[in-house]
Amino acid sequence: MNHSPIAVFDLGKTNSKLFVVSAEGVLIDEARTRPIWHDEGDLRVLDEATLFDWMQRELARVASTHGVDRVMFSAHGCTFALVAGNELVHSILDYEQEPPADIAACIDAVTPGFSETFSPQLPLGFNYGRHLLWLDKRDPELIQSADAILAYPQFWSWKFSGRKVSEVSYLGCHSHLWAPLKDDFSSLVYRMGWRSRMPELARAGSVVGTYPLTLDDGQRHEVTVHNGVHDSSSALYYYRSLGFSDFTLVSTGTWVIIFNQATPLEKLIPTRDMLANVMVDHGPVATIRFMGGREYEVASGGWAAQISLEAVRG
Repeated sequence: MNHSPIAVFDLGKTNSKLFVVSAEGVLIDEARTRPIWHDEGDLRVLDEATLFDWMQRELARVASTHGVDRVMFSAHGCTFALVAGNELVHSILDYEQEPPADIAACIDAVTPGFSETFSPQLPLGFNYGRHLLWLDKRDPELIQSADAILAYPQFWSWKFSGRKVSEVSYLGCHSHLWAPLKDDFSSLVYRMGWRSRMPELARAGSVVGTYPLTLDDGQRHEVTVHNGVHDSSSALYYYRSLGFSDFTLVSTGTWVIIFNQATPLEKLIPTRDMLANVMVDHGPVATIRFMGGREYEVASGGWAAQISLEAVRG
């Protein structure tokens, strides 16, 4: 059993965090940064190189300071990367941008029905299959030039390990790309010819490779890389792993995600932003959500100080 601390990069849309957790489950270090989104022509994209530099520096720091020799990634939904070989073939899109109206009408007409994917028809890139279709409309050769379509946590697992894999909790996060009841990729993936670009599935947390570090003292240090996960689904897994079975989970961040395993999927109303997420062990779970963290940021004027329990009770 490994008794060393683990580094977890929690990659949000607004904030990206590093948490170092001891073998006893105690938070012993953390760091934060804000990912940079910038305009590239008429698209808004991620400055992934700057974020990767920060992640590498912080991982080296906590490896030197705490002996960290494992790293894991969790990430917000709706984001993907197109890669070929060792390179991105297109910058990573900001999911908060809407395709032109004529293109949107075309792509929304070909997305699978709710009864197949349990993904409601959402605007912007909240269904990341929608943004894949947008890129395909912009350049029909683009996706064909990629050898892998990587979900966002798996992009970072790949950056650190060199191995391209898929993971079901992220694929099943209202993407239009997964059919939960079939436990398979959706009809859209097969119809568009994308199946060959979906890497093999690997369980969240499984070992996918290693990452070599050079520490401050010049010593070489190898870090085991674990496959990433959809952030809210990892929170659900944690409470299920403790033996809880009859509960509602409210997972907060930019999005407030509310899971309830007891709700039948046929009770979901897609027009009210209800959907099914997919747990790390492939089972679908009824979900509702709203952008509570963003609403709080706007309402509070960016307030970041600690809030007392008395203020909450008041």
